[in-house]
Amino acid sequence: MFFVLMAMQANQHIIDLGKTLAAEEKAGCDDTATTEGISAFLREWQAQHPQALHEPVVQGVLDALDGYSDLGHAEREARLSVALDRLRNLFRKQPKAPTEPVGAVPPLDTLLKNLAGIGPSTARSFAKLGVHSLEDLLYHVPHRYDDFSKRKQICDLVVGETDTVIVTVDAIKSFNAKGRQGVEITVGDDTGVLKASWFRGTWMAKQFREGMRIVLSGKVSMFREMKSMSNPQWEPFVEDDLVHTGRLVPVHPLTKGLQDRNARQVIKRVVDVLTPTLPDPLPIELRERASLLPLGVAVSQIHFPDSWAMVQRARQRLGFDEFLYIQLGVLQRKRLYQGVQGQPIAFNQAIHDAYLASLPFALTNAQARTFTEICRDLERPVPMTRLVQGDVGSGKTAVAAAALVQAVAAGFQGAMMAPTEILAEQHYRGLKKLLANVKIPGRETPTNGDWRSDLDQEKRNRLAQIKQLLMLADEPEPEPGGIRVALLTGSLKARQRREALKLIADGEVDIIIGTHSLIQANVDYQALGLAVVDEQHRFGVEQREALKRKGFNPHLLVMTATPIPRSLALTIYGDLDVSVIDERPPGRQPIRTKWISSGERSKAYKHMRKEIAAGRQAFVICPLVEESEKLEDVKSAIVEQEHLQHEIFPELKVGLIHGRMTASEKDTIMAQFRDREFDILVATAVVEVGIDIPNATTIMIEGAERFGLAQLHQFRGRVGRGSHQSFCILVSDKEDNDVTVARLSSMEESEDGFRLAEVDLELRGPGEFFGIRQSGTPDLKVAQLTDTRLLHAARIEAERILKIDPELELPEHAKVREKLQAFWAGMETQSN
Repeated sequence: MFFVLMAMQANQHIIDLGKTLAAEEKAGCDDTATTEGISAFLREWQAQHPQALHEPVVQGVLDALDGYSDLGHAEREARLSVALDRLRNLFRKQPKAPTEPVGAVPPLDTLLKNLAGIGPSTARSFAKLGVHSLEDLLYHVPHRYDDFSKRKQICDLVVGETDTVIVTVDAIKSFNAKGRQGVEITVGDDTGVLKASWFRGTWMAKQFREGMRIVLSGKVSMFREMKSMSNPQWEPFVEDDLVHTGRLVPVHPLTKGLQDRNARQVIKRVVDVLTPTLPDPLPIELRERASLLPLGVAVSQIHFPDSWAMVQRARQRLGFDEFLYIQLGVLQRKRLYQGVQGQPIAFNQAIHDAYLASLPFALTNAQARTFTEICRDLERPVPMTRLVQGDVGSGKTAVAAAALVQAVAAGFQGAMMAPTEILAEQHYRGLKKLLANVKIPGRETPTNGDWRSDLDQEKRNRLAQIKQLLMLADEPEPEPGGIRVALLTGSLKARQRREALKLIADGEVDIIIGTHSLIQANVDYQALGLAVVDEQHRFGVEQREALKRKGFNPHLLVMTATPIPRSLALTIYGDLDVSVIDERPPGRQPIRTKWISSGERSKAYKHMRKEIAAGRQAFVICPLVEESEKLEDVKSAIVEQEHLQHEIFPELKVGLIHGRMTASEKDTIMAQFRDREFDILVATAVVEVGIDIPNATTIMIEGAERFGLAQLHQFRGRVGRGSHQSFCILVSDKEDNDVTVARLSSMEESEDGFRLAEVDLELRGPGEFFGIRQSGTPDLKVAQLTDTRLLHAARIEAERILKIDPELELPEHAKVREKLQAFWAGMETQSN
C-alpha cells in the first residue's frame, strides 16, 4: 500500500487533478469544468508539477486525455472514464492488500498486483519477467548501466561522447520530418546553446515549458553547425534526486508493456522505501570477515549506484549471498546422504589384478589415481558421492568398470545408467567383453541354487530362454564364476522386461547397464552396492537420488565427459567429491581442427572423399532436423543428407540419424554405420555423447557457431578414437561476431576440454554451457561463475557455518535458514 500512502501524503496536486476531472465527468464531459477547457488546464497543471510526469499512473492519465478538448463527446466520455479509474485506483482500498498503519513498510512478499499505483497491465508485464512481489522487484537487478555521470557545460561538450548537461529550456516546437512526428527544444546554459530532439510524437511538447530547468544525458552530435542530442534521456532538474540522467543510470531487463523510464521509476520508489529497513540474514561477524556491504545498502546500490566502485561492492555482496545459499544447500545434501550408514566395500587386490589383466591397455597415472580415490571412498562406512571428470577419450569407463568389479567381488550388484540406449548398449557390449574372464572367487564350483548349477536344470533352461528373449544370444556367456552383465532399456517388450526384472531381483545378474529404466518404480535390486551415472549433466539431481534409493544407501559414482570448470563443478556438483582424469591414453593422435567458411565446402568434400577412399568414414553434423523458414541459413539434417547423397557423393552411401527417430531406429542406423554399411553419416546432436566408431576419421560440423564449445568438443570426440589421423572441420560464416571468432578460434588452437570449458563459461555463461535447470541448482542473478575467489569464500563460510550448526538451528542463523529454504524452494517452483 505504500504507493497509496505516498500519494496521500505528498501528492495533493494529484488529488486536485482528480477533483477537476471528476467535476468534468459530472458536467457531462462538455469541457466546461474549467473556464479555459480541460486541455489547457492539463498543460498548465503539467507545467506546475513536472515531477508528477514520472509517476506511471499520472503519465497514463495524461496520455489518455491528450487532445481532450478536440475530441467528440463519446470519445471524451470513454477516455475520461479510463483516466478517472486510474487515478481513483491510487486511493482506492485494494481488497487483497494487507492493511497497514500510515507510514508502515509493506511486507516483502506483497504482490505487485495488490499495490495501488501499479496498474494490472504493469503487474502482468513484470510477472512475465518472474517479478511478482516486492522482494522479486528488489532482486530484478540491472543488466547494464548507462554512464551519464559526466556533467559538463555546453561549451565543453565533445561530439561523439556521452555526457550530461543541466540546462534551461528556451524554446519548444513540434515538427514533422518525412512522416515522423517529433519535438525539438532549444536549451542553454551560461556557456552556450544546444538542441535536443525526440521522434516520439508531438505529445512530448506538453512536458516542457520555457524557463524549465532540466537535465539531458545523451550522445553529442552536430546538426546544422549546432551541438545537439537525439533522443536523449531527460528529467526535470532536482539535485540529489536524479533517476534517468546525471548518474549511472540502471537499465533493467524489460518485456512488452514495460518502458524503461516507468519501470525504473517504480523500482526507484520500491528501493527507496524498502532498503533502509531491509533485514540482513548474514551475521555481522560473517559480513566483517568477508568485507561485505549490509544487504540494504547493496540492493540500493545495485539499482542506483553512486559510482562504479559501489556497483562492484554491491555485486560482491549479492553474488556472495547466491553462492553461499547454493553451497549451504549442496553441502547439506552431501551431509544428509553421508550421514547415514553405508556398506563398506573392501579393496580386493586379486580381483583388481585379474581386471587389469583383461584390459588391452595399461591404466594411465590419472586413471590409477582416480581409482585409488574411489577405493578410499568405497572402504568407508558412509556412502560415496564422487564425480569423475574426464575429457573425451580419457578412459572414465575403464575406471568405473574397475570400481564395479570391486563391488561385485564384495557380494554386491552394480548399476550403470546411461542417457541413451545407444550409449547403454555400447557400455553393455564393452563391459560384457571386458569382464567375461574376470572370475569371482567362490563361484567356480557350482552349488545347489547357483545360477549355473547343473542340479537346477529348470533355472538353466529359463536363463537360456531369457537370453534369447533379450536378443543377447550373440554375446558369449561368462566363464563359470565370471561376472554377469545384463542390459535393461525401455525398448524391451513386456515379457522380456518381466523376466529381466526377476533376474535382477533374484541377484542372478551382477552388473545392470541401462537408461532411465534402471530407476523406474518396479525395478528392484537384490543388493545394489554401487550406482554409476554416465554423462551426469543429462540426468540431474532427481534421477541421481532415484538411483540411490534402489539400494541400502549404495555408493554413487557419477561421470561426465563434459569438462567442467572448477567454479561450475563447485556450484552444480558441490555435494560431490571430484576426481579429474586429465591425461589421455598414449598413442592417441591430436585431432586436426580447421574453421572454414561455407564457400570452402568443396575443399572439405575433397578431403572427405580422399579419407573414404582410404577406407575411413565421416560424420556431418547439422543443427536442425528439418528446414526452418526462420533459419534459412541453417543446414538441416534431412535436406543435407539428400544433397550429399544425390549431388555431392552419389557413388557413396550416406546415412541419416536424428532425434525424432525411435530408439530402435537410431540403434539400427548406428549399428549399420559401425559395420561400415554407410560411408558418411549425417546427424544432429544425437551423436554428441559417447558413441564409439573407431573407423570414423572426419567430422564436419555445419553452423558451428550455433553450438557451445563444450558441445563442439564433444562432437570432435566422435573421431580420433582409432589409430588413424583424424580431422574436425567447423563450417561458419560468422566472422563479424567477436564471440563466434573467439570460440571457433579456441577450437582450432586447443584440444584441452577444460581450457575450452573455461572459455565457453566466460563467453556464453553457465546457462549456455549446459542446462543449469536440469542440474538441480538455482539460477544465478548476480553472481558470476568466473569469480572463483568469491565462490571459494562462500564455500569456506558455508563449511564454517555447518560445522558449528549443521541444521542451522542457532538463533543467529535463523534468517539464513529462512533465506536458504526460500532460495531453493524458488528453484523447485521454477523447474516444475
